[in-house]
Amino acid sequence: MLSRSALAALIEKREELRIVGAVGGDTDALEFAEIHRPDIAIISFDGADSSAISVAEKIASLPECRSLVLAESFTRSIIRQAFSGGVDGMLLRSVPPNWFFEALHRVHQGERVFDADLTVAALANAGCPLTARQLSVLERLSYGDTIVEIATGLHLSEGTVRNYLSSLVTKLGARNRIDALRIARDAHWL
Repeated sequence: MLSRSALAALIEKREELRIVGAVGGDTDALEFAEIHRPDIAIISFDGADSSAISVAEKIASLPECRSLVLAESFTRSIIRQAFSGGVDGMLLRSVPPNWFFEALHRVHQGERVFDADLTVAALANAGCPLTARQLSVLERLSYGDTIVEIATGLHLSEGTVRNYLSSLVTKLGARNRIDALRIARDAHWL
């Protein structure tokens, strides 16, 4: 995994690219982008929460500023959030340097660049036996929502939410809801 300083050193080796700054946190990145308006802000996403994606969305909405997110992995919901939120690109940190620089160039030219294999798998839910509704219930559960909160948020009855949870646990061969969440996360369905 590339550190911020290693990534900056890699970029600085390219004559056509210039680093205008490097900051440590999401809030700092947004503040820096608002003041300095870099052509492209590269945001690191650790997968723990979606605040980095929200920051990337806000940066992408600034005039003349684009955002590219790098991470070890992306879940289906994060890819959907980033794509619909106007983030300009998402790449795995493991991409070869030539692909990274190609992505930077394309994002700078106004294209949107999302890792193709990961995006197709995430959007298609390749191999996922769950229905879209079961996935939405499981996704809300992954946020820590209670049965009542899931029911309210998805406009379902509490009994229907329980039925969805029971059926998805069975479909996944899981021991319980927590195990179902683990299975879905490991398969990148959530």
